[in-house]
Amino acid sequence: MAVTIGIETPLQDDVRRLVAALNDHLLPLSPIEFQFKMTVEQMAGDDTTVFVARNAEGEAVGCGALKVHSSDLGEVKRMFTDPSVRGQRVGSALLGAIVDLARQKGLSQLMLETGTGPGFAEAQRLYQRSGFIPRGPFLDYPDSEWSAFFAMPLRQGAEA
Repeated sequence: MAVTIGIETPLQDDVRRLVAALNDHLLPLSPIEFQFKMTVEQMAGDDTTVFVARNAEGEAVGCGALKVHSSDLGEVKRMFTDPSVRGQRVGSALLGAIVDLARQKGLSQLMLETGTGPGFAEAQRLYQRSGFIPRGPFLDYPDSEWSAFFAMPLRQGAEA
């Protein structure tokens, strides 16, 4: 499937629908207090860049974001692909765009938090195939059985 990936505002109806679908997808997978979501309004902040994948018809079929925490640290947030395009490398394309932007911004490392259990196995495979390595909690995420943490050093000498 041919998709285009672009930087867009999350404050569009079709992107809001994607984020709502992501939230619905996550609800049964882990307790709500261990779901570290950003609203579309938060995603529209100056510290966050949102990427949207669109199919040939222009429909939003995936999203992901880079949140910059400091001059060294970026975080992958709100990764989601519509079930109709899963297995077609849309998630890989979105993640690649996020990693590329993090490098362009000169960040030394990129981190992420995702869930555990079978519902997150595909996401964890994507992150590990893309070069992310498991690590412990970062920022203010709690250490719990519900979260898995990953990092990707972007510059030589950067520690995961």
